[in-house]
Amino acid sequence: MIRDSCSFSGDKKVMHSQRNPKTGLSCKMVLQAVGKVLRKSKTKPNGKKPPAEEKKQYLEPEFTKVRVVDFDLKELVVLPREIDLNEWLASNTTTFFNLINLQYSTISEFCTGETCQAMTACNTIYYWYDEKGKKTKCTAPQYVDFVMSLCQKLVTDEEIFPTKYGKEFPNSFESLVKKICRYLFHVLAHLYWAHFKETVALDLQGHLNTLYAHFIVFVREFNLVDPKETCIMDDLSEILSPSPSSQNHVTER
Repeated sequence: MIRDSCSFSGDKKVMHSQRNPKTGLSCKMVLQAVGKVLRKSKTKPNGKKPPAEEKKQYLEPEFTKVRVVDFDLKELVVLPREIDLNEWLASNTTTFFNLINLQYSTISEFCTGETCQAMTACNTIYYWYDEKGKKTKCTAPQYVDFVMSLCQKLVTDEEIFPTKYGKEFPNSFESLVKKICRYLFHVLAHLYWAHFKETVALDLQGHLNTLYAHFIVFVREFNLVDPKETCIMDDLSEILSPSPSSQNHVTER
């Protein structure tokens, strides 16, 4: 069974690694380097959180051109012929959960109930829906905590993300992966919208850009997040990971 073909996802066993023939870098090597830098980069940036900015700083060329690696991310997400689709989705989804959680942790002390009174991205406010479908407006740190707790619960559940040989994935697996990816996108969007200045102050914009571009290429490849969800960040997505079709995504919400 494969559970870490593209990650350093904790207790999951490494069974497969894609290597880029041009650079000699494997997906695992790249993500391990990103994670190592993120774990060491928790120095406080100077000053307090600035007020919300109208101009999208993260779209400025001086920031969008900064990456950790520079090669075709498409090669990292395409399903290898010898790998089961659900195994591949499980491996990559677990990876992105770990990395996005790690990226958020670098600025988490600046994402408070006072600075981020709602979970926002662009002109969108995200509401949390509990297991009974009750809609709740909460602060950004509360929302992110709900997201990470739910994702942790799902990816560590052997009945949903099995790691033992012969254990089958549930029929609901794909829908749960889509749910996780949709929530993780919300966290990434909030990082850019509300905490990009702190990210730049920590010199982690290259890591965020690479993580975001990799995530977008992955969810596009397997149609895991509705374009109606990701459209609010289409301007950044088309810079960091242009769509092969060059077609505009749906922009209604």
